[in-house]
Amino acid sequence: MKRIFLLPVLLFVAVLPVFSQTYKTASDTVALNKEYAKVTSKIEDLTARLAKAQNDLAKYTSKSDQATADAQSTASSTADKASNATNGSLKDARRAKKEARRSVKDAKQSRKAGNNLDDQNKKIRQLTADLGKNEARLSELDAMRAKINQQ
Repeated sequence: MKRIFLLPVLLFVAVLPVFSQTYKTASDTVALNKEYAKVTSKIEDLTARLAKAQNDLAKYTSKSDQATADAQSTASSTADKASNATNGSLKDARRAKKEARRSVKDAKQSRKAGNNLDDQNKKIRQLTADLGKNEARLSELDAMRAKINQQ
């Protein structure tokens, strides 16, 4: 029963277009100026956040590269220890086990650093998209302002 009710509601919400406010008369100037200031402030905030995210990207990239290199070197060291342990003593086997644990830890850190880098790239893409939308709205508001001033 809930599905039958939910389907029309979802269709209505999906079909409902999102319209931006349009300002056409001189009496709308106050509201236009408020929205203009709000959008301008939002653009400044997004620009600052985008700049910070882009500056942090180098840090995330270097951490990811370093973690990957550490994981690879630990993995090769683990392989060497394991080959020694097969022909060696119990002491060699324990060393190989310890090195294998370290290798797993480094692999997890490498994966985490890679995920952090991916998250940062996603954040930059999202901020860029939001900034583009706000700049487009600002240009629409400029056009509306010019049209009102011509009247």
